[in-house]
Formats: sequence, structure tokens, C-alpha cells
Amino acid sequence: MLQDFLSEHQPKETLGTGASVSFMCEDALALYREFKSRGIQTRKRPFVGNRLWVVPLTDPDGYRFGVRKPNRCAEESELAE
Repeated sequence: MLQDFLSEHQPKETLGTGASVSFMCEDALALYREFKSRGIQTRKRPFVGNRLWVVPLTDPDGYRFGVRKPNRCAEESELAE
């Protein structure tokens, strides 16, 4: 469960500091293409990290998260467009 902070308990740190949320999915690159077609910006192009395609995103509140899918591409590869 994710919850908003009460106004009197807002952290002083940047939102999302120290946290990483990732969602495993069937096809991270298909999601990337869908996001792009709808004008949703990613933090950078999809890349391979820890043998996973990673699509890094930021939600409207500034929290960082990603969608990921296992793959067999070389580490640190980036999606060529």
C-alpha cells in the first residue's frame, strides 16, 4: 500500500529518496512505446540492467519507479530508436 504523507509529517528529503519501486511485466518495451505514443516522458531511454529491460519513469508527484522485463541482451544496452 502506498499512502500520502499527512501535511504535518511531510519529509524534508526529496520525494522518493532511498526507495525504488519496480514492476515486472510481460513486455517493458511495449509499455515504453505505449507511454511514448501517449506523450508520457521517461527519465531516459530503456536500458538493460541486471539482465532486465528497464523503463525508468517518474510519477506526477515526483516518485521514481520503473517497469522491467527479463531479457538476454548485453548489460548496459540501450534501446535504439
